[in-house]
Amino acid sequence: MPSEVTATVAQSALGTKPAFNPTPLNFDTHNFPVLRNDLYLRTARGEQTERAPVWCMRQAGRYLPEFRAIRVENEFFRVCRTPELATEVTVQPIRRYAELLDAAIIFSDILVIPQAMGLEVEMVPGKGPQLPQPLRTPADMARLTDQSPGFSVDTELDYVYKALTNTRHVLQGHVPLLGFVGAPWTLMAYMVEGGGSKTFAQAKAWLFAHPAAAHELLGRIADVAATFLIGQVRAGAQAVQVFESWAGELGPRDFAEFSLPYLARIAARVKAVWPDVPMTVFAKGAHYALEQLATETAFDVISIDWTIDPAVARTRVDRALEAAGQRRTVVLQGNLDPTLLFGSPDAIRQRTQEMCRGFGGSAHIANLGHGMMPSHDPEHLRVFLETVHVASRALRK
Repeated sequence: MPSEVTATVAQSALGTKPAFNPTPLNFDTHNFPVLRNDLYLRTARGEQTERAPVWCMRQAGRYLPEFRAIRVENEFFRVCRTPELATEVTVQPIRRYAELLDAAIIFSDILVIPQAMGLEVEMVPGKGPQLPQPLRTPADMARLTDQSPGFSVDTELDYVYKALTNTRHVLQGHVPLLGFVGAPWTLMAYMVEGGGSKTFAQAKAWLFAHPAAAHELLGRIADVAATFLIGQVRAGAQAVQVFESWAGELGPRDFAEFSLPYLARIAARVKAVWPDVPMTVFAKGAHYALEQLATETAFDVISIDWTIDPAVARTRVDRALEAAGQRRTVVLQGNLDPTLLFGSPDAIRQRTQEMCRGFGGSAHIANLGHGMMPSHDPEHLRVFLETVHVASRALRK
């Protein structure tokens, strides 16, 4: 792909499938195209809508042959760091599923924050993310650069901002653009473990053997993440999500001490600057914390995985808000088991209809309970998206 061009969405007045044409990169943050489909944003703000908006975590990824074609000649983090490549990958699912997806999410990675803080991160084929020099002891925090003179989150992660700005123009208002970060506990786990883990023994050992150092590290990550999200909105993100992917590795007490306060800090800092920008939290596996997430943080949307009944989640959140005297709507997002996309189209339709009925006519953003998988059939995702459109609209009549 030529370095001086990227793909641009141009939607006709009739709303037909977007066309993608070469155009120079555009980093103008003051003159964005008018948004044509605001269904996601209206829902995230708690408004009643004609149907549930739908998008999917990892909707830009390895299940798409067009993504794999990009990756043949481009290392993972090169795609993240090259605005025209990140833009192209971000818009690929919007191009493929024209009129079915209601949001785009910028192609990046949660581990750009550890990179910005001075740690090396490699994406190793067959192993996933690897940090060759993890933080094995609190003394290793001296290698982090976030407290060094002249450190700037905005400078270190400017390539993400450029990708967001360019993509916002490329989308031409077709759908809103989402930004995201990884949450402090999840990022700390990677930074200490050196990659993924089955037990998270080393990261959790930090929490219990070195609680003061753990809180310091979590706080520093939270401050970088909040600054990064503020910058993402300035660059063009119209909503943001915080991924606490390893929340379920913590019990309720430890989540309340080592995750929740830092999630709340991030939301409060971002809302202080961008009060009207919808924020989503996805604390995977932390069903026990639904009430706390709803009443003790400023997130507008709580994303849930497939291991909780959406009707139960809705009831618990509403009761918690009422008991706390908070007169606001907290939207729920989710929550189809991603492995259901390996089933037949009829099975996908049936279970998606059940999912929609579980959320009912309440404020709901349809999504999977986690991300798309590399071996998913792209056409099976289409079945899910089409079914959400039909089933959720029927529930609102």
